[in-house]
Amino acid sequence: MARPVKICDLVLRDGHQSLLATRMRTDDMLPIAEKMDKVGFWAVEMWGGATFDSAMRFLEEDPWERLRLLRKAMPNTPFMMLLRGQNVVGYRHYPDDVLERFIVRARANGIDVFRIFDALNDIRNIEAAMRIAKREGAHVQAAICYTIGPPYSIEYFVNLAHQMAELGADSICIKDMASLITPYAAYELVRRLKAEIGLPVHFHSHTTSGMATAALLKAVEAGADIVDTVMSPLSMGTSHSPTESVVAMLQGTEWDTGLDLNLLAEIAEYFAGVRRKYARYESGFFGVDVGVLQYQIPGGMLSNLVSQLRSQKAEDKYPEVLKEVPRVRAELGYPPLVTPSSQIVGTQATLNVVLGERYKIVPEEVKNYVRGFYGRPPAPIDPEVKQLVIGDEEPIDCRPADLLPPGMPKAWEEIGHLARSEEDVISYALFPQIARPFLERRARGSDGKEPVAAAIAGLLLHQLQEQARKEPPTLPAPAVSPWKTNWRPASGRWTGIIEGAGGLR
Repeated sequence: MARPVKICDLVLRDGHQSLLATRMRTDDMLPIAEKMDKVGFWAVEMWGGATFDSAMRFLEEDPWERLRLLRKAMPNTPFMMLLRGQNVVGYRHYPDDVLERFIVRARANGIDVFRIFDALNDIRNIEAAMRIAKREGAHVQAAICYTIGPPYSIEYFVNLAHQMAELGADSICIKDMASLITPYAAYELVRRLKAEIGLPVHFHSHTTSGMATAALLKAVEAGADIVDTVMSPLSMGTSHSPTESVVAMLQGTEWDTGLDLNLLAEIAEYFAGVRRKYARYESGFFGVDVGVLQYQIPGGMLSNLVSQLRSQKAEDKYPEVLKEVPRVRAELGYPPLVTPSSQIVGTQATLNVVLGERYKIVPEEVKNYVRGFYGRPPAPIDPEVKQLVIGDEEPIDCRPADLLPPGMPKAWEEIGHLARSEEDVISYALFPQIARPFLERRARGSDGKEPVAAAIAGLLLHQLQEQARKEPPTLPAPAVSPWKTNWRPASGRWTGIIEGAGGLR
């Protein structure tokens, strides 16, 4: 009996977040959007996760505009986003009114599927998001953060899925962010979920450990309805299984996806060229890292650890930090290592090693974690570590967001004069230190691009002047340097012209 597996492609979000530091620009997505819209994907994940703040922080782009432009270019394909529960797309808990307005406007701008997870698998932290997304008519996909350790078992994850189903989930996602699930664990977990929960099961696994594609196939055999893949040029390594390969593997079977491999090949050829443009953002990690099975550290967290150590001129401490991470994780109650808990554990482990004394310095995020401000840890926190971190203070036991005052009125008051829409105010409520300068640059009409262009032109001018001094041109030298910049507004934007003895350069 035919039972086609549905494909969700991640090239526009998790693919470049995993391999290219979330740097892919909207301009590199739009040219291929029409072809992607013809494939027949169950959905394309193109928003959420780290793409929201990265757009403003690094790319001088409005993340809401990306959503609108792609929605217009791909009218037939459902869009999925990754929502961090009460953390929304940030790294701390936000008030319910900020969460609500974000979901409402995301849905209105084109998001069809909200994949909602909590870093601690604390069901209280996804309940509000699920309720609001459901109310807005979206597909609510509740995600289980899969990991290993003493608190975790197949039974643990099935019980979690039962709670998600009771909250109204439309589907359940197994989110294996650290590439820890084995093929037979995947088979058993999917089998139990299909037998006991009765909802569509979506399988997501990174290829860091080398097991993901085998686990994906076993998940399909056990009844998984949807699988995550990514176009081959942005697959493998710390990313995901290649879309074309999975489609080919399932051809001629009862799980045949029915997708056109020739069309997929054309799309892959395009992204091969795009990846080359972002070579400087490559993580440097290629192939398989079996160390993830020992240290349980996701690929994105590995690059973050290296960056932290490099900034402290302590790269030689990397092996010690790798060993310290699971120790800190155990002391903090075995949280799944996913944003933001991965940053919390990784930063504390790095400090413990670099300073040579464990918990000598404790960041505020770690203190807040121990206080319960991120939710309930999966296992008890080590009493001695708790004493070191917060002393005799007792952690809260309520839903953390219950303690937060509304955030939208304050955001409107502080940034309303720069806002062109409610979306701008939401961006500020989530990331005030990033959104304010972004909105200020936009208000000046620069969008942040002209200062960068001017800086590049100035550097080029300096280089050309130096070259002219060192290597006189063969043409008769004019009285002054032939190189000059002429910046003038054109069509509402500044353009740079560099003129020289040989014409325009």
